[in-house]
Amino acid sequence: MIPIAEYLSTVYNPDCEYVDGELLERNWGEFDHAALHGIVSGLLYNQRRELGIHVFLSLRIQVAAARYRVPDIAVTKQKVRGKIRREPPFLCIEILSPEDRASRMQIKIDDYLAFGVAYIWLIDPRRRKAWSYTSEGKRESSTVLTTSDPRLILKLDEVFAKLDDYIEA
Repeated sequence: MIPIAEYLSTVYNPDCEYVDGELLERNWGEFDHAALHGIVSGLLYNQRRELGIHVFLSLRIQVAAARYRVPDIAVTKQKVRGKIRREPPFLCIEILSPEDRASRMQIKIDDYLAFGVAYIWLIDPRRRKAWSYTSEGKRESSTVLTTSDPRLILKLDEVFAKLDDYIEA
């Protein structure tokens, strides 16, 4: 068990999540995870002014009293104050790595939804699929992920084509 104060005063590389006194390592370092992370964040970042959004990579978010999550990408409608986000982002994006387990990812998604995150996108670079979660449920997609107000559109064929540009034939 790690005290919250110790977690908050320690720098982890990569950053860890904190759930009820336990440090949870995040899966990093895989080629397609890293490439997809850059592609998706770049596409959203390029639309930030037009859509009035702010895009953050690996931002610590306090989702409950003793729970801190670190989504791969967080999108907000307003600037962030302080070192830790204590208000729900508009969108959290998670990119799957081979070591990610469905049960652990579902707990994380449930944390985001309970905290009030409007949209969660889960992207699997190996299976070339994605899912969108909202308070209304889960939707699988192999073509597009969307939000409303603001209207974000992530065309998966474009994303995966860009990922293919990184892969040597």
